[in-house]
Amino acid sequence: MKFVPRAQWRARPSRYSLTYIRSTRGVKIHYEGTFVPASLARPESHKLCAARMRALQASHLANPVEDYSDIAYNAVVCPHGYVFEGRGAHKKTGANGKATLNARDYAVCAMLGDSGLTEPTDAQLDGLRDAIEWLRTSGGAGREIGGHRDGYPTACPGGPLYTWVKQGAPRPGGGKPDPKPPREYEPFPGVAWFKTAPRSPIITAMGRRLVAEGCSAYTEGPGPQWTDADRASFRKWQRRLGDDPRYCDGWPGPRQWAALKVPKA
Repeated sequence: MKFVPRAQWRARPSRYSLTYIRSTRGVKIHYEGTFVPASLARPESHKLCAARMRALQASHLANPVEDYSDIAYNAVVCPHGYVFEGRGAHKKTGANGKATLNARDYAVCAMLGDSGLTEPTDAQLDGLRDAIEWLRTSGGAGREIGGHRDGYPTACPGGPLYTWVKQGAPRPGGGKPDPKPPREYEPFPGVAWFKTAPRSPIITAMGRRLVAEGCSAYTEGPGPQWTDADRASFRKWQRRLGDDPRYCDGWPGPRQWAALKVPKA
């Protein structure tokens, strides 16, 4: 997954505290529903996608009727297949139309419009599948995949994207994805595991990823034993992701772990 955390696209802080949700029934697919220039799909236009995310967030925060806490979506996928973190996993969306729907399903938006760029690219469809799988593994999303219109009277996510949703949201070039795709990275072992001061090759692999991301607080190592240096390094990673400083305590969480992409030890 080509993941772009909030800090990387320079998201503004949430206006209010976002509501935590443990799990959802599934994921609803959205589109922007306004004009999106067809030129955005050009390879050289990816440099514009972060600015588009900032504009989307600004438009939502400026909406006096909805009074959004943040960008409405949990994730947004650009035509180049990058998954931009919106509200993120375990956060109630603001995009599905009403409170019950917002708590029942996550919301993933494609950078597509009702004019201009209306057909999703293959890379974008791949990215949408990546976002769905991310919300399943890191956010407790259920197996259901629907369009915004499945539950709320709207044209969203537009004809072409809704056709793909009704086909089962397959990856390009194949049928439906394996419901249990092989994992390339270490699954999140749970915060309680780290608090037992474990000794494991997973800790070494995690530490090496933190060093590679420029988040090292090590004076030596990293090694297989969980230490205060590991926790201090992970605290730097939390801050890199733009997490609320009050919660940057160095104990790994599922979203931060997924973003770090710790390889199999």
